[in-house]
Amino acid sequence: MDKVYISQLHVETIIGVYDFEKESKQSLYFDVEMLTDIRAAAQSDDINLAVDYAKVSEDIIAHTTAKPVELLETLVEQLAALILAQYNVSQVTIKVSKPAAVHAAQTVGVEITRAKAA
Repeated sequence: MDKVYISQLHVETIIGVYDFEKESKQSLYFDVEMLTDIRAAAQSDDINLAVDYAKVSEDIIAHTTAKPVELLETLVEQLAALILAQYNVSQVTIKVSKPAAVHAAQTVGVEITRAKAA
């Protein structure tokens, strides 16, 4: 299986469980890997047969900024479901980093892998 990926997609959004986190936007960074078969797109040179990483990026940004959630876990589950439903991918891995969450750490985050039901 082939892989289409997005690395370090930066999104500014409201996210967090604490009151101070709900008052100002924070940076999130997304790494997304999507498993798909690229042969048809490669042979035809047709973007309509490819997983358009620009559109996936736009969807991630729009979803992340549209309706704030408290947990990164909630956000990545929602994004995985969206990508699996909207794009021709069999599996998606999403890693989200929240660099300002823990002062003593460079970054913290969550990573999940989800696949389409067989």
